[in-house]
Amino acid sequence: MIKQKVSKLRIKGKLKPALFGLVLLLIFATVVVPRVQADQFDQQIQTLQQQNAQNKQQANQLQAQATSYQDTVNQLQSQITSLQNQISTNQAKSTDLQTQINVAQQQLDQQKKTLGEDIKAMYLEGQISTLEMLATSKDLSDFVDKQQYRSAVQDKVKTTLNKIADLKHQLSDQKQQVDALVQSQQVIESQVASDEAQQNQLLSYTEAQKAQFDQQIQATNTQINQLRLEQIAANTNGVQKTLNRGSCGGGYPDALCYPHPQDSIVDPWHMYNRECVSYTAWRASQESSVANALLQAHNFGNAGDWPGNAQTYGAQYGVTVSTTPQAGDIAIRPAIPGVYVAPGEPDVGHAMYVEAVSGAGSVVVSEYNEYLDGTYSEEVRSTSGTYHGSFYQLQFIHFP
Repeated sequence: MIKQKVSKLRIKGKLKPALFGLVLLLIFATVVVPRVQADQFDQQIQTLQQQNAQNKQQANQLQAQATSYQDTVNQLQSQITSLQNQISTNQAKSTDLQTQINVAQQQLDQQKKTLGEDIKAMYLEGQISTLEMLATSKDLSDFVDKQQYRSAVQDKVKTTLNKIADLKHQLSDQKQQVDALVQSQQVIESQVASDEAQQNQLLSYTEAQKAQFDQQIQATNTQINQLRLEQIAANTNGVQKTLNRGSCGGGYPDALCYPHPQDSIVDPWHMYNRECVSYTAWRASQESSVANALLQAHNFGNAGDWPGNAQTYGAQYGVTVSTTPQAGDIAIRPAIPGVYVAPGEPDVGHAMYVEAVSGAGSVVVSEYNEYLDGTYSEEVRSTSGTYHGSFYQLQFIHFP
């Protein structure tokens, strides 16, 4: 990246703005920045994915068991429903048989009463001698008719009594059978209900186990996503997330930004406009009179030179350099030796302004020229990472 602070030789020898801009576009269009092969992230992600695969296999097995238990519960519930319907039908049948038995008993009682009256009448007639019956009869045929009628009535009553008694016994036997069937079905229903309760317990336990595996899978996925973010950060100069990006922004003066092309103006701190160091010099000067004085009085150079120059020129004024960020600090990614961001352009580091410390090893920064196009952006960045295969640690310059 072109992050350099200009010198007088650079000012005299710089390209005209229009031509320089065209050359930059051609250079940026042909630059291919190699991605970092962050093997340590791939290995961690692969390990977590293997764990997830095992957990998913366990979860699938538990799901199959749960489905089997649920099918069994459904079958048992179907049996219970069928038994309950049969029990209800047989109980209704038992009630109907009891009603028929009661009716038969009433008929039996009535016929017994009738038979008793007939027997009483026959008994009274029986006190009359046969000779007297013959004497009172009109003729022999009348006597015979009386005898036959009495015998017929007696036989009919007896037959009716026998039929009713047989019916009552049949109904009673049927009711006993139905009642025994109902009792048997109730025992079966109780056993099936017990089996269903056991299956429900197994189902609940299995579902609870599966839920634990699902939680582990979710937690592992979260770890994988975090590792991927870190891997992306390592492969993209520590950028975890771009919050905002535009041509000009961050309060950077229009006199240095819009509508002026990049590197067309030298700012009050001897930097080319719309470069990262020009922006951070402006932000530091707005926050600290010490920073303003030091930056105007001394050549702080490229971004990668800032930490050493800050200590050299600013230590006596309370300027500190550390790896612990504070809001308002200037964050510096050091230059990576041997890295070329464009043909003939060695990496010179990158300067950013710390807007906030977001914790977990990351900061929110504002910056210019991160994308080599002289534009403004805001990022969430890791405080350490890998850039073009080399590890780096951000340094933070604090101006009092």
